[in-house]
Amino acid sequence: MAQFERYHGIDYSGAQTPTSSLPGLRVYAATPADAPREIPPPPSPRKYWTRRGLAEWLAAELRAGPPTLVGIDHAFSFPLRYFEAHSIPPDWPEFLDDFQRHWPTDGDNLYVDFIRNGLHGLGAARGGNSRWRRLTELRSRTAKSVFHFDVQGSVAKSTHAGLPWLRYLRQQLGSQVHFWPFDGWSPAPGRSVIAEVYPALWSRGYPAEDRNSHQHDAYSVTRWMREQDGRDALSGCFQPVLPPAELTQAQVEGWILGLA
Repeated sequence: MAQFERYHGIDYSGAQTPTSSLPGLRVYAATPADAPREIPPPPSPRKYWTRRGLAEWLAAELRAGPPTLVGIDHAFSFPLRYFEAHSIPPDWPEFLDDFQRHWPTDGDNLYVDFIRNGLHGLGAARGGNSRWRRLTELRSRTAKSVFHFDVQGSVAKSTHAGLPWLRYLRQQLGSQVHFWPFDGWSPAPGRSVIAEVYPALWSRGYPAEDRNSHQHDAYSVTRWMREQDGRDALSGCFQPVLPPAELTQAQVEGWILGLA
């Protein structure tokens, strides 16, 4: 029996501002009975999703709806080295608060680069090194550092843009949603789950058909989550085989769902 009643795969974008209409921000949805389909933003003058609009929509969907698995394509935390360098306790909610204070990328008119370049915020006090990588990035072999900006395949900008919206969702939803793995490796039955995903793990395994790269990444995440749940395999995905010390570290740094 499926653990979830809905699956949302999100290809994220850190471009422009939180209220900008972004063609790189795509959402697909599926159910155990229905194949993935693209979800457009609510009717408005904007053609595409905005980061703020997506966060508000997700909060409403997860508050009102059945158990849902949401996969978002950006990192949910930083390497342990970052916590050590900035004397931040290894506590994910505290990390989110500290990050948002220094990188308020959820401000309506703020680009990530405004803070990177010192025009706003306090980003210089919470910088990282592109050589610092999380355990999950090392395990994947191809995922780049969350501090590796301005290169193809980088998730640095989307991560720095998206973290304050994870904080927003946590504030809005509280215990209604399990943020994996920070709230534990085994989500309780009946709860919605939000997890980090890496579409490159699966996107080449599905034909792209008429989808562009952003659409196909969101589609691939959604289809993979639906298929794994259909095989009753998600419980194994939620429990990566790691030594105890690495499990503890990964609960601070985060982990990519489906990465063995």
